[in-house]
Amino acid sequence: MSKKFLFSMLAAVLFCGVSYAAENYIDSISRVEKWLTRRYPAGSVALKAGMRKLNAIDSSAGTDAEKLEALKREFPEAFKLTEIEQLIQKAEQGHAEAQFNLGKCYDKGEGVPQSYEEAVKWYRKAAEQGYAKAQFNLGVCYENGEGVTKNLEEAVKWYRKAAEQGYAKAQFNLGVCYENGDGVEKDSQQAIEWYRKAAELGDAMAQFNLALCYYNGEGMPRSYEEAVEWYRKAAAQGVAEAQIFLGVCYAEGQGVPKNLDEAVKWWRKAAAQGVAEAQIFLGVCYAEGQGVPKNLDEAVKWWRKAAEQGHAEAQFNLGACYDKGQGVPRSYEEAVNWWRKAAAQGHAEAQFDLGDCYRKGEGVPQSYEEAVKWYRKAAEQGIKEAQFNLGVYYYNGYGGLTKDMKQAVYWYRKAAEQGDAKAQFNLGFCYDNGYGGLTKDMKQAVYWYRKAAEQGDAKAQFNLGFCYDNGYGGLKKDMKQAVYWYRKAAEQGMKEAQFNLGVCYDNGRGVPQSYEEAAKWYRKAAEQGDAPAQFNLGVCYENGDGVEKDSQQAVYWYRKAAEQGLKEAQDALKKLGK
Repeated sequence: MSKKFLFSMLAAVLFCGVSYAAENYIDSISRVEKWLTRRYPAGSVALKAGMRKLNAIDSSAGTDAEKLEALKREFPEAFKLTEIEQLIQKAEQGHAEAQFNLGKCYDKGEGVPQSYEEAVKWYRKAAEQGYAKAQFNLGVCYENGEGVTKNLEEAVKWYRKAAEQGYAKAQFNLGVCYENGDGVEKDSQQAIEWYRKAAELGDAMAQFNLALCYYNGEGMPRSYEEAVEWYRKAAAQGVAEAQIFLGVCYAEGQGVPKNLDEAVKWWRKAAAQGVAEAQIFLGVCYAEGQGVPKNLDEAVKWWRKAAEQGHAEAQFNLGACYDKGQGVPRSYEEAVNWWRKAAAQGHAEAQFDLGDCYRKGEGVPQSYEEAVKWYRKAAEQGIKEAQFNLGVYYYNGYGGLTKDMKQAVYWYRKAAEQGDAKAQFNLGFCYDNGYGGLTKDMKQAVYWYRKAAEQGDAKAQFNLGFCYDNGYGGLKKDMKQAVYWYRKAAEQGMKEAQFNLGVCYDNGRGVPQSYEEAAKWYRKAAEQGDAPAQFNLGVCYENGDGVEKDSQQAVYWYRKAAEQGLKEAQDALKKLGK
């Protein structure tokens, strides 16, 4: 046999082995039928002609082998291997890349029935030949428990094999394993080493994680400048999280000069990818006019996009827009709708606002019981206004609660310790009167009154002035301090403080005596219905103290006070024969 003949035979064998499917006759009939129906439209002349030829061969005389040869002559295209058949053939011959690609086909169910087990089988064959991509994919299967029992140590083993060959995705995953202690002992230095290797090869997620390490100072000295460099690389590749953080760096001036225009630019890129956090930031920029012209319609647009993705903060913000009619027509019902969505996710401020809606009956039927329910949820998360309100409800027995002064004091204290002025005043008042199981303690009362007064609470300012006036709570009597605090409260319109300040001017206590100033402050209190002030103002008019003497005005104000039951005013009227 000549070499030329041997070569021809070998070429034919190779050609047939690669390009044609080796099938038996019965399988071939089915193969041709499928090929015809794929190639020609249903009911077409060509399909009918092909089926007639197929039936003719099938019904002809001859052996199955002869009929098979006839089929191959008549329908050669039907016997060419499909891409998946060629891939299987190559994989079975030990070709590593084909084994890897066949594994992917089984992984995704492309051209073959989906099977993680088969995927693992072919990934393993390629991986054992040192094919890095297959090693990586086999590691993923072990990490996720797909086609094999979940085994993080095995995942790390295969990631390492691929990573050591310079495969960036494996280097990144190995870095994550070291960062989280998955399958290896937690080691931030190793994590950074592998992130850096992958990042330098251009892996976007590795660049982002490396940036985070620099930003937070994890495993290395903090460097906003380095963080910005790597955020920028990842952001340029479209990593939305990196775009968000790069925007934050520009907004805060971290590692770059502060530039709100640049912040908006990067947040817009991430927002366009549908990332809710970026949409929220962009909404805030439009709401506050930072980096863009103020535009509440645009703010609402972006918050709505995030809210519809279920982001609680955006739902809360959108609810606030409806509540105030900013960027949308005012609708308490819509405010409640969005606050309820956020509240159901545990958003504390939304829970408080929803409680307020029930208290006021805005957007929902009024219900103190529902108000209490949502105030409690917010209070337990530390919202001081909710803690104060819950204290008030316990103090008064509102919302289906049994009146409970101890619980009232408990919640007042919670809010007071967070700096809520109203709660500080109420807690001081409880100490002042020995409520809620507290021993009466004027020093503690003064302590809390002062805290509230310094924040501008008028009731606390008045009470603190009264304590200085009378030397309560360990304070020395100090009329200058008393007047100081009375004036603070009086200027906020508190009638009791206005009356007391008038008395101080009337008698020259803590201030130079002045009937004019006394009459001025008596009038302010009297016009708010304060009976003692009305009486004293009447006295001023009767005697001409600080005002022009006027008996009619005196009678007018005496009568106002008398109608409220003030005996001194009633006596004064009798004396005047009125």
